[in-house]
Amino acid sequence: MNADSNPDAAVGTAAALKPLLEAAGVTLQYKTREHLVTATYRVSFDVYPGDRFVLLGPSGCGKSTLLKAAGGYLAPVEGEMRLKGQRITRPGPDRMMVFQEFDQLLPWKTVLQNVVFALEASGRLSGAAAHERAMHYIDKVHLGKFADRHPHTLSGGMKQRVAIARGMAMEPDVLLMDEPFAALDALTRRQMQDELMQLWEDTHFTVLFVTHSIPEAVRIGNRILLLSPHPGQVKAELESDGTDPVDAASGRRLSDRIHGMLFSEAAGPEAQGEAAHA
Repeated sequence: MNADSNPDAAVGTAAALKPLLEAAGVTLQYKTREHLVTATYRVSFDVYPGDRFVLLGPSGCGKSTLLKAAGGYLAPVEGEMRLKGQRITRPGPDRMMVFQEFDQLLPWKTVLQNVVFALEASGRLSGAAAHERAMHYIDKVHLGKFADRHPHTLSGGMKQRVAIARGMAMEPDVLLMDEPFAALDALTRRQMQDELMQLWEDTHFTVLFVTHSIPEAVRIGNRILLLSPHPGQVKAELESDGTDPVDAASGRRLSDRIHGMLFSEAAGPEAQGEAAHA
């Protein structure tokens, strides 16, 4: 029986296609001491449940600013951000941020205490239930043996794992990741990418991921939004299977096509065609 002959199935199909997070014509600005900076201009995209959605572009294109808007820390001057159809007006535990910096943990608390604190401070869980969920996600990032260690005893990669575990333990609707591996050495960065992908395979969480690395975007994202240089505008949206495949039509790898689109002076016919196709 198909959706056409089953109204309930049709409703279920429509619900499954409904975006979880929406950016609708979002223009973002912020003030410096001397200027009013337009970070993005009328950016639109949809993130669906289970997406690994990557914002990719050169420095200064507004990637992190878009992430802050999704987190509720910055209000658009034009357009809006919506989560589950509701306009985002403030931060909330349904969106958790993982930053690039290693010092995002409370240094006087252990690994376990850092994760438990987030759960209890937000009102998500308390007591034994908070400890149980915290340990579940600490084990997920392979740090069970380090639960009683303090952050200063951990490597940079391990600290990032704790930050990811803390975010995942909140079981947010969307995990917001702002270049979380950029400060790591190349080998650790690749390991963390692999571990993030394995974590996604286990839980199929939804992530909005910011990077300026083309290889990382291709590896992490199933959907990649390309942004132009400042102010950030949408150039194209592409799909990735994580393997950097060769396009049959052009004979070029996905990473090479992305490089060409990002570093062209304007969104030429290829970029426009990709955007239209998406």
